Amino acid sequence: MPVPLFDPGTPLRPLRGEIDAAIARVLDSERFVLGPEVSAFEDEFADHLGVQHAVGVANGTEAITIALRALGVGPGDEVVVPSFSFWASAEAIPPLGATPVFCDVDPATFCVTVDGVKAAVTSRTKAIVAVHLFGNVAPVRQLEEELGLPVVEDSAQSAGSLGPEGRPGSLGSIATFSFYPSKNLGAFGDGGAITTGDGALAERVRQLRFHGSRDKVSYQDVGYNSRLDELQAAILRVQLPHLDAWADHRRAAASWYDDALAGGRAAAAGVVTPTATDGARPAWHLYVIRHPDPDALQQRLQARGIESRGYYRRPIDAQPAIASGGWGRTVPLPGTDVAAAEHLAIPISAAITRDQVDEVCAAIHELA
Repeated sequence: MPVPLFDPGTPLRPLRGEIDAAIARVLDSERFVLGPEVSAFEDEFADHLGVQHAVGVANGTEAITIALRALGVGPGDEVVVPSFSFWASAEAIPPLGATPVFCDVDPATFCVTVDGVKAAVTSRTKAIVAVHLFGNVAPVRQLEEELGLPVVEDSAQSAGSLGPEGRPGSLGSIATFSFYPSKNLGAFGDGGAITTGDGALAERVRQLRFHGSRDKVSYQDVGYNSRLDELQAAILRVQLPHLDAWADHRRAAASWYDDALAGGRAAAAGVVTPTATDGARPAWHLYVIRHPDPDALQQRLQARGIESRGYYRRPIDAQPAIASGGWGRTVPLPGTDVAAAEHLAIPISAAITRDQVDEVCAAIHELA
């Protein structure tokens, strides 16, 4: 039985009529930029997260840059960021003239820890980027309370997740989201959002996303042309009411994997299932196991028609652009090295069936 790594299409098929109607509504309105659909989605997304403000932007990468700039990050500042993450988590920092400083992760959860961040903090640290990687929930509140620094939540992979203190996007000073099509809440193209409980930060973000202007007449800053468009907002509005049910299905699928892979031949061969952070209920954007030879396991699964993928084999601090920029590893990152070398994402989606999970698990038990 072929099993895809992602299946974004199946959950959307029952919504096709609503999506088509939403697209037609935008076309009929002839309002395509920062109109009523964006405003409505911003309100609805903020309510969903339990936060006061949501601001739609063009994509998740620019969301991080704008969020950091809203916090006052600029030339000479340092921003602590995990090296085991998607490139954009760190890519967003140098355009501000700031320096990315890399911290370690716990390879069991794939998230930053307070001790790991603390080891990378210096007198020049202006902010921390904490990534809710693979949908797991980083200890954002603890970071802000113990270190006294603002945290940007990189929530690109965590829509639908639940933490002990609330949803990702409502835990730190400011948070960012990506609505790339493969995400738990995906647009039909690029899109992003910035969320915060701070009204002054929200106003600063709104100004920066629109060329540094509040009124198209006076330009207080050199800002960005970074706006979520009406069509994407309308499509996201159709999906948002279904996000929690989709997240529940992802959690159920993860529990099927946990039960099947926790013992027996797979465990004996070194397969390790992911660990949720304390009190978290992740909506697993990716279900990522560890294995001593994940690339070989990937090839064997592919021969069975089962898709899998290693995402971050080369940590960010080892990427060529980091070396050319003069940035690099300033503290040991042993957890990062383990996570990078051993991780492998196996199929999960809001529509994956128990039979598909059983097929993947049987293959892993046989091939690992």
